Amino acid sequence: MSPRVSIVIPAYEEGEAIVSVLQRIGEAVSLPCEIMVVVDLPEDSSVAFVADIAASDSRFRVAVNTYGRGPGNAIRFGIDHAAAPVVVVTMADGCDDPFQIDQLARLVERGVAVAAASRYARGGQQVGGPWFKGTLSRLAGLSLYHVGRVGTRDATNSFKAYSRHFIDQVHVESDQGFEIGIELVAKARRYRLPVAELPTIWLDRTFGTSNFKLMAWLPRYLRWYLYSFGLRKRLNNRS
Repeated sequence: MSPRVSIVIPAYEEGEAIVSVLQRIGEAVSLPCEIMVVVDLPEDSSVAFVADIAASDSRFRVAVNTYGRGPGNAIRFGIDHAAAPVVVVTMADGCDDPFQIDQLARLVERGVAVAAASRYARGGQQVGGPWFKGTLSRLAGLSLYHVGRVGTRDATNSFKAYSRHFIDQVHVESDQGFEIGIELVAKARRYRLPVAELPTIWLDRTFGTSNFKLMAWLPRYLRWYLYSFGLRKRLNNRS
């Protein structure tokens, strides 16, 4: 059966800890899907554990990113090699709620370009995580929602579903960090395409350490934040 949703999971040296995360995703998702764990190197410590799961569940597979190291390139590689018309990006650290993958994918099937899991919508919550990073994210998200009218209160969250058709039209430029989430929300707003959101509860990881590089990636987030406020465009006149 052809997948209705491709789930892209960038992973970096998660090791055995990735097993419980993938098991929860496998249990939660009911739509026909492929679950693609994207690593930078075939020697990544996650690979053997994903392969063990894939041996008994054909939905899972490992993909080795050839676009260059870093989560941005891994996500872009996964999207480009996805088989389904809907792509959901979620993390390997267990912070996202896998039971919302079906809901996000179905919103895209109903016609939105981007469906966002929002920590800052009513009913959403962020539990744990660095205070400074969370505060910046909340301020950016709420200002983009109320002033920029981007359609979600949580543009910076990576946990989103996308229409492959939309991505093929606007293309992904992010190639370093996790700024792809705000990039595609910004482009949907500029090209007058619908964005929807669901409240989500984000839980800080309980194992390993985060690879998020706030100060190194902040200028890239700022670029797309400012881009969101630009004039509307037509898809056949992209620039």
